[in-house]
Amino acid sequence: MVVNQIPFREFHLLLLNQGLRVAIGPFNVCIHTAYKPLAEQLYKLYCHYRMAQDEIAEFHVRIVTERSFKNPFKKNVRFLLDGQSPFGSFPQEQALAVLEWGINLAIAVRVNHLLLLHSAVVEKNGHAILFPAWPGSGKTTLCTVLSNRGFRLFSDEFGLMDPRQRLFLPIPRLMPLKNESIAVIRRYLPEIVMGQSIPNTQKGTVAHVCPPEQSILLSKQAAKARWIIFPKWIAGSQSKIEAISDSEAFMLLASNAFNYEALGATGFLAVADLIHSCDCYKLVYSDFDDVMDMLHKLMNET
Repeated sequence: MVVNQIPFREFHLLLLNQGLRVAIGPFNVCIHTAYKPLAEQLYKLYCHYRMAQDEIAEFHVRIVTERSFKNPFKKNVRFLLDGQSPFGSFPQEQALAVLEWGINLAIAVRVNHLLLLHSAVVEKNGHAILFPAWPGSGKTTLCTVLSNRGFRLFSDEFGLMDPRQRLFLPIPRLMPLKNESIAVIRRYLPEIVMGQSIPNTQKGTVAHVCPPEQSILLSKQAAKARWIIFPKWIAGSQSKIEAISDSEAFMLLASNAFNYEALGATGFLAVADLIHSCDCYKLVYSDFDDVMDMLHKLMNET
C-alpha cells in the first residue's frame, strides 16, 4: 500500500501515534510529528511511497515544536534522531526542510556497509550515470530534469554503492531545489509535483520536488554504473562535455564521498573498480536540452 491510498486523517494519526513508516530505497524510515502543516506537506509529497508499517525501520526520526528563546510567541521545530537532537532548532515554517536534512544526515553518518558518494544518480536502459559534485554545481536541478524526461531517478544526493557487488541502489528521495532553480524548473517542467517554497533557510529558498512515481515503484532495481560525469552549471555558458583521465576522475570521485576513508581498502578498491569500468567526463552546461542531446549521443555511441 502506498501513502495516497489512505485518507489524510489516517495518515495524520500514524504520524501522531505509532509513526509513519515508509520505504525509501533500501531503508525504512519511521517518522513522527504532531505538527499538522508538516503532515499536510508530507501527504502531498510522499504520495507514491510504499508504507512499511509492519517492517523494521532503520531510522526513527521526529519533528517536534518548541518555543523560541528569542521570541516566546513564536515556535521553532527541532529534528530528533532516536530521541537525540543532532543540530539546533529552526523556524517552524522550515519543518519539511529540517526533516529532509535530518534524514540525509542520518544516512550519511550511520550507513557504512555501503559506499556513499556525494552524487546524483540516474539510470537509462539498465545503466547508471553518476553526477558527483559539490553543492552549487547544479546536480539536483539536472537530476530533476533528467528524471522527468525519460531517465529513472536513483538519487539527487547519494550514490549508494554495494562495494562487493559493485551495484548502485536507488534511494529516490524528495529533490530540494534552491533559489533561482525553483523558477527555472517550474517553467521547464510545469507538470511536476513541487512543494511550497521555504524562504530564509541556511541554503536560501528551498522547494522540494516529488520523485516520479515510476522511479519510486522501481526502487528495488539496482544497476551498475556505466558513466561518471562531473557537472558544473554556469549561467549562459555553451554546453560542452569532455573526457578526463582515470587518475583525475579517481581523485574527484574520492573527494565526493561521505565514507570513503571509513571503508579503508574496501572503499579504495570499490572506487578504483568503478573508475576502471566507467567512461568519465566533465560537463559544463546551462541548457537542459543540450545536456539531454549530449547524453543520448554518448549512450548511443557507447
